[in-house]
Formats: sequence, structure tokens, C-alpha cells
Amino acid sequence: MKKHGSEIAMEEDKPKITRLTDGAGSDIEVAGQWRLIWLKFRQNRVALFAGWVIFFFYGVALFCEFLAPTLPTVAQPRLTYAPPQEIGLFIEDETGQRRFQLHVNGYAMTVDPESLRRSFTSDPANIIPIGFFVRGEAYDMWGLIPMDRHLIGPLDPSDQMNLLGTDKLGRDMLTRLIYGARVSMSIGLIGVISSLIIGTVLGALSGYFGGWVDLAVQRLIEIISAMPTIPLWLGFAAAIPLTWSPLQVYFIITLIVSLLAWTSLAREVRGRFLSLRREDFVTAAKLDGSSTGRVIFRHILPSLTSHILAVTTLAIPTMIVAETALSFLGIGLKPPVVSWGVLLQDAQNIRTISSAPWLLIWPSLAVISVVLAFNFLGDGLRDAADPYDS
Repeated sequence: MKKHGSEIAMEEDKPKITRLTDGAGSDIEVAGQWRLIWLKFRQNRVALFAGWVIFFFYGVALFCEFLAPTLPTVAQPRLTYAPPQEIGLFIEDETGQRRFQLHVNGYAMTVDPESLRRSFTSDPANIIPIGFFVRGEAYDMWGLIPMDRHLIGPLDPSDQMNLLGTDKLGRDMLTRLIYGARVSMSIGLIGVISSLIIGTVLGALSGYFGGWVDLAVQRLIEIISAMPTIPLWLGFAAAIPLTWSPLQVYFIITLIVSLLAWTSLAREVRGRFLSLRREDFVTAAKLDGSSTGRVIFRHILPSLTSHILAVTTLAIPTMIVAETALSFLGIGLKPPVVSWGVLLQDAQNIRTISSAPWLLIWPSLAVISVVLAFNFLGDGLRDAADPYDS
């Protein structure tokens, strides 16, 4: 029996391997689209490694309360701008025997009598043993589960451990970097999902219907693209009431970033719809009685899924950089919210660069690592999803 166009499109979208029988009675394995994409993607070692890096960062963001040695608001007034501590592996006991024990050396502090500036050096006589799954500051995991266990920290909760140094208030930089991953990574993901929905829907409607719908959507895209980004961000930031909570500001910043990032995706989707709306499988679906919504979202869009996935992956680092830039300029997220952009904002002075460079280095490395990983992953997905690339 001859199959309708809609049934053919449904079969083409199946990702699993199916078996067909040729004229001689032999079985032939046929891989679906997603199976072919995966087989090609895993050959790209760089993209595969980038995927694991992104998975690691999102894992850190998801379990930041447990992974952080302490809380991001805990200050150590005596240890402002303290340098990073090195982890030691062996210590000498009272008998002079070396035994394995993870530890860090405490600080020896001196004060310049003229400038009253503190300077810190490592004190080998002050050994602070550290371990895994230790008790420390109490917290609520995901805001729901009361816990006080931390992945790594001092065995004695009264001791201090600052593996990446401290900031101007004596707060642990490693803890703030880990907590900042949750905000920076999630704002990129939420912003991309929002722009993905807006760009895909408007681009699909523009390319499928054409006419005045296409004209209205394209003029809207041109207006948004013509707006200068920085002044527009400044205007939006100035309109945010100072009385709003950090959570409300977070969602507003996410909305601002996503409203300015959907235009390129909409144009790409429109171009693909213009080329596909006259194809035979679309005509067959219409003749079979499919509604307009079913033709758009069930028959045409699935054929663009791999392309949209690659574009979305490449758009996430843009969102992360946008949030970082906004917070760095002081028009995005602000304390007490902890993000990588907020951490970089704290490093905007000569003293930090000269005497506490770790405040600039660690957030910068985190942003660079995530952006590069997403770019490599997006390039790998785009190459794997291209059916014309041999």
C-alpha cells in the first residue's frame, strides 16, 4: 500500500535503527537521523571533550552548596586579599615520620607600618588538615534539604581554607566561584530557551505564511537589530526598581538578554521554511488534511531540529558573555547575587590587579573555559548535523 506523506515524514524522524528487507530476502540495517548524528559526532574528539567540560560545569552549578567549602557570604576580616593556599600531601608527626595527610599551611601576616597594608606568607608551622565529606557551615541543598557536609574542607570547622585566595572582605574565592557557576550557567541556558522559543515560532510563521506576516516579523527583526546594545541595556537597567529582590532582578536580566538574542535564529528558521514549504512531503501532508500547526510543528520543524540544536549550543556562550559584560559594567546583576560577572566587577581596580590578581584570573578562566567548550561543542554538533558534509 502506498504511504501518505505524513507517514513518510514520521518514519524519517525515528532515531532508532530499523530493519528493511531487500528483494533477495536479506536484512539491511538503516540508522535514523539522530543515530547518524551521534555516530559522526563521537568521532570529533575535541567536541566530545568539550561536552564533558560543559557537563562538569553544570554539575558544579547543580551541586554548588555541597561542593563549596563554605558559604559565599562568610567573611574573614583578618584575611582580606589573602593569597591562594597550596595543598600538601605529607606531614611529619611528633616522631619525625612522614605520613599521608592532605593539608594546607596557614597564613603568617605582617602589616606595613607606613601604608598599613597587610601581606601574607605561608606558615609551615601552622598546618591545617583537610579532608573530604567534612562538616562545616550549614546550608539548605537546593533550598530544600538541610545539610552541613561539604566535599572538601578543614577537619576542624574553626580552621580556614582558601585554596583560591580571598576577596576584599575575606570571603573564600573558590566558594564564590562555585556559587557563581549556578547563576552564570543557568542564565545562559534560560536565556537561550526563551530566545529559542521566540525565534523559532516567529521565524516559522514568517517563512511559512509570507506576505504581511513575513513583512511584520522582518521589520521587527530589523528594528531590534538596529538598536545599539549598550545604551539599550543601560536603559533597561535604569528602569529596574531598586526595591526589587535579587531573584526578580535575575529574571529581568535573563529576559533582557533573551529579547535581544532571538533575531538571528528567526532569520535562519525563516530561510529554511521558505525552502521547505514547497517540498513534496509538505504538500502531501496538506493533501492528507493536516492542519497548518501540524504541518509547521510536526513535519517541517523536525527536519530543522539538528540545525536548531547546533545554533542553540553556539548561542549559550553568547548569553553567558552578555550577563558577564552587564554585571562587569555594573548594569546587570549586583551583590548579594554571586555570578562570574559580579566577581569580575570586584576586580576593577589597580590594587586588585597588582596585589590580588587571583580575583581577576579565576572568574576569567571560568568564563573562557565555558565559552570555548560551548563553541567547540556547537561546531561539532553543526558538522555532525550537516547531511551534505562528507
